[in-house]
Amino acid sequence: MSAPLLFGPAFDADPSPAYDWLRVHSPVHRVDFPGGAWAWLITRYDHAVEALRHPALAKNPALADERWQRSEMGLPLDHRPSLVASVINRDGADHARLRKSVTGAFTPRRIRPLREHAERLTVEFLDRIADRGHGDLVTELAYPLPMAVICDLLGVPESDREELHRWALVIDSSDDTEGDNVRAATDALDGLVAALVERKRREPGPDLVSDLIAQQERGELTADEVTSTAFLILIGGHETTVGLIGSAALALLTHPEHADRARTDPAVLEEVVEETLRLHSPLQNATWRFPTEQVEIGGQRINPGDPVLVSVLAANRDPERFEHPTQFRLGREERHIAFGVGPHICLGAALARLQGEIAIGTMLHRCPGLELAEDPATLRWWPSPITRGLYNLPVWISP
Repeated sequence: MSAPLLFGPAFDADPSPAYDWLRVHSPVHRVDFPGGAWAWLITRYDHAVEALRHPALAKNPALADERWQRSEMGLPLDHRPSLVASVINRDGADHARLRKSVTGAFTPRRIRPLREHAERLTVEFLDRIADRGHGDLVTELAYPLPMAVICDLLGVPESDREELHRWALVIDSSDDTEGDNVRAATDALDGLVAALVERKRREPGPDLVSDLIAQQERGELTADEVTSTAFLILIGGHETTVGLIGSAALALLTHPEHADRARTDPAVLEEVVEETLRLHSPLQNATWRFPTEQVEIGGQRINPGDPVLVSVLAANRDPERFEHPTQFRLGREERHIAFGVGPHICLGAALARLQGEIAIGTMLHRCPGLELAEDPATLRWWPSPITRGLYNLPVWISP
């Protein structure tokens, strides 16, 4: 039997059969992409953890082989310095320095006002749906909530947010054949981020971009690191939360017994978020890695410069790690890796979890009569090779 397809509507809706085959027959599997690029795809949980922690698997795209670099793969689909000089593309001391530059933005003191705003916005968004008696939990809650929170964190003015939302949606949900659309979106966002940075140079405020500019002025960051970090947090800081909220809402709408428990028990609500992160990992594949020397994972020799992708979603559905891995089960004790492990573990994990709990908890309390308005089997998932999320989640509210 040949290897299964790793793209298309059937795979997007249910990737588990393909991942099951790969874990058995080709756990470190060569995947080809348009434009001549390819990568080793890792699908078993133990191998994924090994790869994410491996000291010889670097993040610096300059270490990739020439074919990968010519293909313009990666995020944001090119290698322009103004957008790729961020923490996800650095290693060692540079990585530690850039990680430290944004750590302060995710402290409890900085998150507290973001939480209060997120709670107010969630009530506002859900009340609009309740007033009409129907709506879309993705376009009217899962998208605008994290976008507003991240824009607050960065200091993005209200006048720019609609355009940012429009271009970010292109990057979030495009597949690997839509290069022209992604490049256009990247160009637009590059310009918007550059304009934001220049505005904050003139008019600094209590936001992360102003903090980054102050660090540049002290000689701690370069101009490209400022814009790249702002871009990374704008895209990475909202897209995974969009996927998390939409998938968690779907899980509870299709498992009303869990919804009843989560409505009255905050601990159960936390379990809902964690199980959603496992089963519908918003980051399907961790961003690219490149060996600095020959390594062996899962019996496969990987040469220096070979592109490596770790399938977080496949690892989180590995039956060797999780009992009944395709079922939505609360109370699991096994640790998922939705936010990664090792030195590149997600900085914004706490903020994403917080927004998920706020959105879902508020939904359960303010809209107890919420029901799906469409057969779950007909819902469309993003075709993105990087992120997992729903395009839409139509609902109606019974009296």
